[in-house]
Amino acid sequence: MSNVTPLRPKTGSDTEKITINLGYVDLGQIDLLVQEGFYSNRSDFIRTAIRNQLTNHAQVVQQTVVRKTLELGLRHYSKQDLEAVKAAGEKLNIQVVGLATIASDVTPELALETIEAITVLGALQASSEVKAALAGRIH
Repeated sequence: MSNVTPLRPKTGSDTEKITINLGYVDLGQIDLLVQEGFYSNRSDFIRTAIRNQLTNHAQVVQQTVVRKTLELGLRHYSKQDLEAVKAAGEKLNIQVVGLATIASDVTPELALETIEAITVLGALQASSEVKAALAGRIH
């Protein structure tokens, strides 16, 4: 049932929008670097800065992933995956750093029967009905 995909640079619809507040001086310096051609725009600068920090802390992230038995990357749970868990009489404790997805054909009832808890550092994609059913189990 392991179908974990390593993280890759995100583009297009694979991204999550965030909002940040920056001081005027920092923003002005970013704009100067953009104007001088070092970056194509503010977002390019910010994405590059974030990737550089993640690279600097990669060892800590990896150690934490191993210590907490988190899955790193993309983790998809299909209806068949959850039906197999149900048939085995087990429940999942989902822990993902990245993106966790639950297939659109998974019913809220099946999710409740098979998912004990969900911890996602990143994003969780599931139907609104499944998210509502699991609301008390999402951390």
